[in-house]
Amino acid sequence: MSVEFWNQRYLAREYAYGTEPNELFRTFLDGRPPGRILFPAEGEGRNAVYAAEKGWNVHAFDMSEAGKTKAMQLAASRGVQIQYEINSFQGYSGKKEAFDCIVLAFTHLPPEIRPECFGKLIPMLREGGVLYLVGFSVNQIGKPSGGPTDPAMLFTEEQLRNDFAGLSDIVVREVNMHLDEGPYHQGPASLIEMMGCK
Repeated sequence: MSVEFWNQRYLAREYAYGTEPNELFRTFLDGRPPGRILFPAEGEGRNAVYAAEKGWNVHAFDMSEAGKTKAMQLAASRGVQIQYEINSFQGYSGKKEAFDCIVLAFTHLPPEIRPECFGKLIPMLREGGVLYLVGFSVNQIGKPSGGPTDPAMLFTEEQLRNDFAGLSDIVVREVNMHLDEGPYHQGPASLIEMMGCK
């Protein structure tokens, strides 16, 4: 999707995917000792702001100015601070071993750029750092709760293991659940989550 598409979606007063974190991400984060965390393609900031509320030093980027504006508004309303940069995956250049955790939440990229974009994140993790991903699996096709309609932009376990082969202790699981996340994530969904360590 183009930056124009996302700016248009995020210009509405209502938050496209709500203001609360995704439940699977919340479960992943709760109980982890805070450190430095990166949210690529973070949109309106619901997950980043939750991490900041939990004491994390939060960094995020996205192509959408409208997304950043709403993320910063959400952070201010919750009394927390996040660092948010306007950038693309290709343009972002995080420092090596800068983060204790990287979170990819519903970050569905075209297959021709996805492996490169995901792979460039791994050097940004510190030794012992964790990368966490949650998004729609290929089994989401035909369900009304959101996500890309092109199967090539959805996730499979094999594809995730290939994209993140530079990580160890990779765990992947599919989860069927009901989403209630703003107007664009509503209803039964087939999700996939992955964790891997540097």
